[in-house]
Amino acid sequence: MMGERQGRQERLFYEFCLEDRIPADHLLRNIDKVVDLGWLRAELAPFYSHTGRPSVDPELMIRMLIVGYCYSIRSERRLCREVDLNLAYRWFCRLGLEDAVPDHSTFSVNRHGRFRESAAFRRIFESVVRACMKAGLVGGEGFAVDASVIEANASRFNRVTGGPEVDWTDEQQARRPIAEYLAALDSETPPTNPERAPKAISPSDPCAAWTTRGRFKAAFAYSFNCLIDLKEAVIVDVVATPTRISKEVDATETMLERTRDRFGLKPQRLAADVAYGTGEMLGWLVKRDIDPHIPVWEQSEIGQEGRFSRKDFLFDASQNVYICPNGKALRSTGRIYAGTTLKYRAKKSDCTACPLKTVYTLSPERSVNRDVNEDARDHARSLMGSPAYRQSTRERKKIEHRFAETKTTMGLTRLRLRGLTGATDEFLLAAIVQNLKRLARAVLPSSPMNTRFA
Repeated sequence: MMGERQGRQERLFYEFCLEDRIPADHLLRNIDKVVDLGWLRAELAPFYSHTGRPSVDPELMIRMLIVGYCYSIRSERRLCREVDLNLAYRWFCRLGLEDAVPDHSTFSVNRHGRFRESAAFRRIFESVVRACMKAGLVGGEGFAVDASVIEANASRFNRVTGGPEVDWTDEQQARRPIAEYLAALDSETPPTNPERAPKAISPSDPCAAWTTRGRFKAAFAYSFNCLIDLKEAVIVDVVATPTRISKEVDATETMLERTRDRFGLKPQRLAADVAYGTGEMLGWLVKRDIDPHIPVWEQSEIGQEGRFSRKDFLFDASQNVYICPNGKALRSTGRIYAGTTLKYRAKKSDCTACPLKTVYTLSPERSVNRDVNEDARDHARSLMGSPAYRQSTRERKKIEHRFAETKTTMGLTRLRLRGLTGATDEFLLAAIVQNLKRLARAVLPSSPMNTRFA
């Protein structure tokens, strides 16, 4: 028998408990048990005025942003609507049924003001990392580093050429991303490559790099640089850079030093791909007693037809000379070329009288180039194939899982905020949420998170 037509039944009074409506295995309930933002108000107090209207609770805004990155809601307008409607979101944000949700404009004011001035996102990220360390999720013995390309909020069809000498109008210079870019050009770490001018610059977000490494044939993008601990893939540091390999390698040094200073963590080994296998990077790691489990970035060792290659020459470290196949010594003056290379040359008389000259070499005087960090490169080569190196190669895949979660589950394939600080804010929030998920699973094993809510 068909039931009666269902209609709205208005009641004057309801008995309703928001706590009872949230499932025990809900993602936000589990995250709420491990997230601690009680210290936030005291940290941000100096950035608020002592007079005027009461402001929105900063913890409320942070909790709303956590909700947004948990469920791929990065639009502040949409986030405010969803928190207003969703009971679980209200519960996590400590809002009752009758409490008003902040206006979306509040986020912009605080993000560009108090949160950046106080480095709030960085402080929250570090507090979560410390909680992961306390829970035993960070081993500190092995790290991995890599970068993922995230498209900038800038049209690839609207670009200008001319490098840093672009004639910006007064109206353009008043915009936050462009003012940030112009200020960064005079800093110690400019967003551009000092060796060459950029091929294209975005007039809306000039810090973003023009690259072919993203989803499209060419686009403006930033690199999401991550340093993870290999025990449970906890992200221990994050840096945003324009998508340039040189900037990504430099970011590795920044992250390792900051992790040591903030958390007292110094890994014994670092896993990475061949892009990080430059002589400079390997030398930096070896000097700090960190084993580089990184493929060495080799220059071509294939000589032209009729020439020797560098591998045919033996290096005698005790005398600092190379020995050619005919037993003659090649010596260096000690001059460093291009900041990275030493040249070892043979005597012209040795080469002129050499019986191998007409067979193997076409030049009147043979020279061999050696990287100033060749000892570190040799050390990295000696580690390849060892059990620890093979283990690092397997474990390094964990960082790809973090990037996959960022792009698929969290939907972070294109940034919403512009400028290097905007990219940093988004990457920090993404890392905060990923670490909170890991922490919740570890601390609450008896209450696994239901995939319907993850």
